[in-house]
Amino acid sequence: IYALYGASYFVGITALVAIILNYLKRDEVAGTLLESHFRWQKNTFWYGLLWGVIGVIGAILTLFVIGIGIVIADLVWILYRIVKGWLNLSENKPMYAN
Repeated sequence: IYALYGASYFVGITALVAIILNYLKRDEVAGTLLESHFRWQKNTFWYGLLWGVIGVIGAILTLFVIGIGIVIADLVWILYRIVKGWLNLSENKPMYAN
């Protein structure tokens, strides 16, 4: 799923596939290490979408520079979360401390 989110920078539809898989597979990962990664991925998607929409609306309705700045910051934040999640997964670490 991290790969799908990463690919969304080039093929946007893969993020939708990833979020659908997150919801379809959530019962299968309950109680496992992957549960924290699924929550991390879902939060990344929904907050990333929220800030992306805010940035685009800001760019259209108000100052272009501020809106584009929000969109760029959002893209960097999403990329950070994909990389951090993938690294933690490769080390068999959960995303949140218990």
